[in-house]
Amino acid sequence: MKITHRILVAVVLAAGLPALAQEGKETLSFDEALVTALQNNPALEAAAYEEKAAVQERRAAIGLRMPQINVTGAYAYLGKDIGIDLNDKKTAVKGAAETILGSGVVPPEMIPTISGLINPLFSADWQLTLQDRSLGFVGGEVTLPLYLGGKINTANRAARINEQTAVEQGNQTRNALVSELVERYFGLTLARQVVEVRQQVVDGVRRHLEDAMALEKSGMIAHSELLYVQFKMTEAERELQNARLQVETIASALNNTLGEETECRPVTAMFILDELEGVAYYQDLARKHSPLLNQVSLKRKLAEEGVKLQRSAFMPQVAAMGGAMFYNYQVTGLVPRWAVGIGVNIKLFDGLNREYKYSAARHTARRVGALEQKAGQDIAVLVEKLYNQMENYRNQMASIDASLDFATEYLKVQNAAFLEGMSSSSELIDAELNLAKVRTERLQAAYNYDLMLARLLEASGISDEFASYIRRPDARQVLFVREK
Repeated sequence: MKITHRILVAVVLAAGLPALAQEGKETLSFDEALVTALQNNPALEAAAYEEKAAVQERRAAIGLRMPQINVTGAYAYLGKDIGIDLNDKKTAVKGAAETILGSGVVPPEMIPTISGLINPLFSADWQLTLQDRSLGFVGGEVTLPLYLGGKINTANRAARINEQTAVEQGNQTRNALVSELVERYFGLTLARQVVEVRQQVVDGVRRHLEDAMALEKSGMIAHSELLYVQFKMTEAERELQNARLQVETIASALNNTLGEETECRPVTAMFILDELEGVAYYQDLARKHSPLLNQVSLKRKLAEEGVKLQRSAFMPQVAAMGGAMFYNYQVTGLVPRWAVGIGVNIKLFDGLNREYKYSAARHTARRVGALEQKAGQDIAVLVEKLYNQMENYRNQMASIDASLDFATEYLKVQNAAFLEGMSSSSELIDAELNLAKVRTERLQAAYNYDLMLARLLEASGISDEFASYIRRPDARQVLFVREK
């Protein structure tokens, strides 16, 4: 992820906020939870390491332009000395010398002197050693690529593309983390409020049970109606227990996202926005900022670099080189102590290997280009789908609010009628359960709206702005306040 982007978001979130929740703190706002998740989540930490690795790979590619300097040393013990054996020529040379001396060309008085000079030569060993069997050396060599057909430039561009890809992968991980946090943070908010709804059902049915017991004792209702209320009481308690277990499950999931084990209680309420920018606005943002689209675009660029890499195989390779021997042990003087030069390598034929690889690279680039176009269309459709789902949940709230007013009033009417013996216990319990159902639907609609908003912003590549939507003036909180 981009460091400047991360710092900017952290500053915006931290402005005007209390200190982050310390160990043992019970309440946690969404802004605090977001900062905590960005600091502690292992997935984001792994993405940061991936980006750092890509940076080092890009720096390593720069080294391809630099000279390569090596220091080498070796010691060898040969099977025998390297030399020239002329002993088999000695007899012929001696015979030729004696013939010349006896031919009369040389004055007789000089023959003894000359014979005394050449006889020691013929008695010597005519083995000429050029290299002793034991030798060693320490030297160095330098190689500087001058032209490799564009391979070095291609490698550097590919390394920069891979670095940008790592950044986009980090952004994608970050956006997915925000969506995950919204799902679990507001999921815990929903679960806790569902517990409140179930608790109210239990309390209401308990009151109805007490009333039913009194009415049954006075003979105003049948015993079967009391049994029905007792059955519903047991069912309501079971639903309450299930809701509490759901809270524990989601709380554990939220702690996993936050990277902490401290229990927390969300205090930021779910919300519904009265106004929202049009779907075209988010589709345009997705085209510009979606990490997924950016990664596909980078893959296309990388495929194009692959075409250039395969094209470079048709070009000559030129490199300058040089070497010197710093120290030697019994190395013959016939071997030069230094050398410099330029090497050229031109591949004329390799069984059409280069041609086929070049053709394959071009097809790969075209395939990725087609996938890029398809990905752009898919993202646009996804944004529209998420946007419409949000609008659907927002529209549901109006009808749910009307149903909530009716269910609340209907419960009051049924309760009064039951106390007067004009309504059965089943009708009263059904009214109580219907009110709980409407309240749960209202909370669920708000949760689904917030979750779809988070996924919409993720698809648009702007998940970091979710917290700002909570603070919008038209953001209406959706709460369940238990009646006293």
